[in-house]
Amino acid sequence: MGICDNRTVIITGAARGLGRAYALAFAAEGANVVVNDIGTSLGGDGRDTSAADGVVEEIRAAGGKAVANYEDITDWDAAQRIVGAALDAFGDLNVVVNNAGIVRDRMFVSATLEEWDATMHVHLRGHFCLSRHAVDYWRGQQKAGKPVDARIINTSSGAGLQGSIAQAAYSTAKGGIAALTLVQAAELGRYGITANALAPSARTRMTEQAFADKMATQEAAFDVMDPANVASTVVWLGSGESAHVTGCVFELEGGKIMLEQGWREGPFVDQAARWQPAEVGAQVERLLAERAPPRKVWGTA
Repeated sequence: MGICDNRTVIITGAARGLGRAYALAFAAEGANVVVNDIGTSLGGDGRDTSAADGVVEEIRAAGGKAVANYEDITDWDAAQRIVGAALDAFGDLNVVVNNAGIVRDRMFVSATLEEWDATMHVHLRGHFCLSRHAVDYWRGQQKAGKPVDARIINTSSGAGLQGSIAQAAYSTAKGGIAALTLVQAAELGRYGITANALAPSARTRMTEQAFADKMATQEAAFDVMDPANVASTVVWLGSGESAHVTGCVFELEGGKIMLEQGWREGPFVDQAARWQPAEVGAQVERLLAERAPPRKVWGTA
């Protein structure tokens, strides 16, 4: 018996890296898995269905249940078909893991409109389309008097939480996903749906390109950067045990599970009257001195 027995999960970008690790881990805990992946390059180019098929074969060989799906998460109608594929194959849907993404690294002064739009399209529109159709299904179930115990698991990033040099578009998209998660959690709880987000650190095509030394295979007994380390918490968030947890962002790396505290009110001054422009500078300096030191943007000294 696993903690996700008979729960059906859709995982996007599930053919490689973290998505593959999630798919294998969910299946090992008894879940029915829809392995969604269109098989693009890291930058979002090309198509290849063989990688998703390979994950499905691996799950089935281990005695699990899975189907492959090659629909584009950024296409509104295709996203609805992904939900339909889960229902057709397994009769229900319980979890959506929005994992798919691309990266177009570029210093801001060299960034192009095409790169910006492509990054927003995959990350933000992709998270929206699939989750929106899943929510329609779950609301329909609730209105029909059926119990709903559903999960949306989004993927943010350390880049989205604190910024990253040469990743203006990626950081912006991932920061938007963290904010989207808060809104989903606040709005969807009434339907039996939780929403949480991840900021995972593990060995993937994306991180091997950006942080080659850190992501190199570990020689120690515990491989900190193995994507399977992150998968354990993701599976728990998709299980029935996590129904009380929503609106959270988790940073995950190796054996570390860290709960982000997000934007919080900091030091302030209020004179209950309008400030003169010349007076503001001294007050800001005071507040800067009193605040907690901010986390550094990734890539800065």
